[in-house]
Amino acid sequence: MTEPLWTAMEIAAATGAALIDGNDWQANGISIDTRTLRPGDLFVALHAERDGHDFVAKAYAAGATGALVDRRVGSGPQALVDDSLLGLARMGVRARERVDACRAAVTGSVGKSSVKEAIAAIFRAVGSAHASEKSYNNHWGVPLSLARMPKGAKRAVFELGMNHAGEIAPLTEMVRPHVGVVTRLAPAHIEAFGSLEDIAAEKAQIWSAMADNGVAILPADDPLGDLLADLAKAHKVSRIVRFGVSPGADVRVTRFETGADGSSGQMDIFGQSHDFSLQVSGAHWAGNAAAAVAAALFCGVEAKDAAAALANLEPLPGRGGAIKVHLPGGEATLLDDAYNANPVSMAAAFDTLGVWPAKRRIAVLGDMLELGEAAQHYHEMLAWSLQNAGIDLVFCTGPLMHALYQSLPEARRGGWYENIDDLQQSVHKIVTPGDVVLFKGSNGSKIHQIANALKRALQDEA
Repeated sequence: MTEPLWTAMEIAAATGAALIDGNDWQANGISIDTRTLRPGDLFVALHAERDGHDFVAKAYAAGATGALVDRRVGSGPQALVDDSLLGLARMGVRARERVDACRAAVTGSVGKSSVKEAIAAIFRAVGSAHASEKSYNNHWGVPLSLARMPKGAKRAVFELGMNHAGEIAPLTEMVRPHVGVVTRLAPAHIEAFGSLEDIAAEKAQIWSAMADNGVAILPADDPLGDLLADLAKAHKVSRIVRFGVSPGADVRVTRFETGADGSSGQMDIFGQSHDFSLQVSGAHWAGNAAAAVAAALFCGVEAKDAAAALANLEPLPGRGGAIKVHLPGGEATLLDDAYNANPVSMAAAFDTLGVWPAKRRIAVLGDMLELGEAAQHYHEMLAWSLQNAGIDLVFCTGPLMHALYQSLPEARRGGWYENIDDLQQSVHKIVTPGDVVLFKGSNGSKIHQIANALKRALQDEA
């Protein structure tokens, strides 16, 4: 019989909860959303855009065995605490204390979800592992991910994110990682910070509350790599390891080829050479792969096993995965990279699009948000990246993307639209067999909605 994730008594001990309507129930999972809740889950009623307490009855109907609440809701097994989010955080900390797992944490401006998933793929290949789901990297996502960690996990990886100063340190305090990874830096959320140096200082808080003998993993290729190293030393980490393609990297990609069918290369790992392959495309995956291998080494994974396990990583939803759609006369390819965007990740996405064999390479772009006073300049500068990658046609939406559109040569202008529905219809009409279409924009630009709608529409026509 499988050991439960949490018993009612364990929840009470971790949170100080009063147990209502029984104390002999148990949970095999944790959910904060009744739409994805599985039978046997604990439902945590958080206060967000809607009050989770309004969904407790629905959670029971979906099979929840209990609920963590901060006010009693009807009848049914409940763990009553003063604050449900604080209760979840206490469960997360208790999970960390009771599970003897090597913990890696990942933050950064570009590629943190990709690196987190690559580390997870390596960890799963060599034993019992746990990873934060999707991009659950904020004040509720991190404690939720911790609290979900199985008692038998040997290795675990968590993603830490931020929008404003002061957000990384409390997340680090919860995770207390043995290995802390900072990926490439970029002016994401820069309007809340003012400079890349300030962003670096905030990201470096991932090293502020490490477990004993903590290891800092940082990008050798980043212009602020030396600053990150100084910040890591200030946080008194035991060891600093650099990754990337630069000669000074401890884990260095020395050869890398990428194309429509994936990527492959060779990596020098502290003086030993290992081949590796990936199912994903794009030059930026060289650094991502090196970061993941570097982190895995310090959670007890052999270098050869870490490099080989990269082949298990599958494309992430909304992160550049390719979808084939059948059209009269042939196929088109849609690259859905619409989860988020900043100037560095935009350029990387264009480079990825540029290596795809295609009749036409088409980019469908939405605004990059939270870039502060220089936002228009950052958008205008994308015109050079598009030209350098050989993109044939650009469609875009949003007031900031209008600056890019005006910077494009006439032949590259597909159209700028104020209304995303008009954009979707226009792109729908022009996609033909042999085209490869990239979707990219900040989450708030709603480009992901266009990507999803177009995928459905073209697949329905097939």
